[in-house]
Amino acid sequence: MRFLVLGPMAAVALYATACAAPAAPAGPPTAASTAPAGPPTAGTGPPAAAPGADLCTRLVVHWAREALDGDTYGDYQSMGLSHGQYEILRDVVDAGRAVRRHQGARAAVSLMERQARTACAARYRHGTPAKSPWS
Repeated sequence: MRFLVLGPMAAVALYATACAAPAAPAGPPTAASTAPAGPPTAGTGPPAAAPGADLCTRLVVHWAREALDGDTYGDYQSMGLSHGQYEILRDVVDAGRAVRRHQGARAAVSLMERQARTACAARYRHGTPAKSPWS
């Protein structure tokens, strides 16, 4: 019995082909299938890539909400954060916990969102802060 050994690129191509949308059924063309494609409507197509500050903010806010009630953070890389983003997270959660004690969870989350947005905007104001994605 022979086995086919695929390189990494061939395996990706095979996977992509297997996951591709099925072909249109054969038959006579319809008005819908022959109509020219119009401009895409809202919600179609791939989402636009988020700039670094927006992605940073979304990640930090997500993990800040998770950590607000917990007592540990976990490994920053398993969270998908860089070291700098993790530092922002720790500062944001510390501030959020202090506000929660006096003003409640809603005020804490609001503060964490604002601080994350501000800190991430400052970190990415000149583009990517470092050559390494983990710094």
